[in-house]
Amino acid sequence: MSDVQMTLNEVLEISQGALEGAGANAENAASVARSTVRAEHDGIRSHGLMYVPIYAEHVICGKVDGKAEPIVEKTRPGAICVDAASGFAHPAIDAGWQSLTDAARENGVAAMTIKNSYNCGVLGHHAERLAEDGLVGLCFTHAPASIAPIGGNTPVIGTNPFSIAVPDGNGGAVLVIDQSASAIAKSEIMLRARKGEPIEPGWALDEFGNPTTDAKEALKGSMVPSGGYKGFGAGMLVEIMAACLSGAALSKDASPFAGTVGGPPGTGQCFMAFDPTAFSNGFDSKILALAEAITDQDGARLPGSRRKENRAENELNGIIVGKDLLTRIRGFIQ
Repeated sequence: MSDVQMTLNEVLEISQGALEGAGANAENAASVARSTVRAEHDGIRSHGLMYVPIYAEHVICGKVDGKAEPIVEKTRPGAICVDAASGFAHPAIDAGWQSLTDAARENGVAAMTIKNSYNCGVLGHHAERLAEDGLVGLCFTHAPASIAPIGGNTPVIGTNPFSIAVPDGNGGAVLVIDQSASAIAKSEIMLRARKGEPIEPGWALDEFGNPTTDAKEALKGSMVPSGGYKGFGAGMLVEIMAACLSGAALSKDASPFAGTVGGPPGTGQCFMAFDPTAFSNGFDSKILALAEAITDQDGARLPGSRRKENRAENELNGIIVGKDLLTRIRGFIQ
């Protein structure tokens, strides 16, 4: 049997066990493990258990400080600044979360920046978490450079996703938009490189700026921005919000999220939270009308709806994990 069926609780336990075995403390390991479970729950395997060995290796080699203690500072009534101290992004986000949501409710809007951080997993989960708290969440995170400017061939910005989620009034989200500046997530190219599979045309360029369908050559070159110059512009927006505003390292100066080369990447995030009741009384009805204009059309879907479908299926059938991956993860558990 090449695959193993696991429950979500088992995914949590093995993820946390591997991270603690690599040297992370229990609190930090638990925060990252919860993110891993949520990714598997949503069917986003590229950010789920597949990433656990990378996280563990980065704790061991010192790219991430698994025992880091985030420092939270409230610099203005609506401004929360968190220093992740070269640790995982997730515990740093958790550390400032209550201050962010409290400030948003008090002021109508608030923002939290994270610096000296790391990969924050699925960005949409953080926006959705704000929606679950009854707030409109607008989130940005940048990554080590992998996209060259139009006309150039040296990467300057990362895949740099942004996400927005809208509360449904019942502790959930009406919709979640989560998209990167690149035509495809870099993790998908990394996955295909591991499997020895080609990538799709239009996803990436090789190191000489030529189109390629070879995943390994793509990793030496640059990602193609989604929508050409418009995608690069969206990536620059994220760079300004997540790197420049937070005081994090620029994408061009950050060490890779993959592999053990380089020290801590020092990347950043920016989360904005809006309390819709501070701005109008008609927000819920407008959102409902907007959503219905989409769902009333045969074959049309709200952004994020596929994730909800995956959750239901994975709760019913469990998480299917490759035996080789499971063996790698278990190898870190003490």
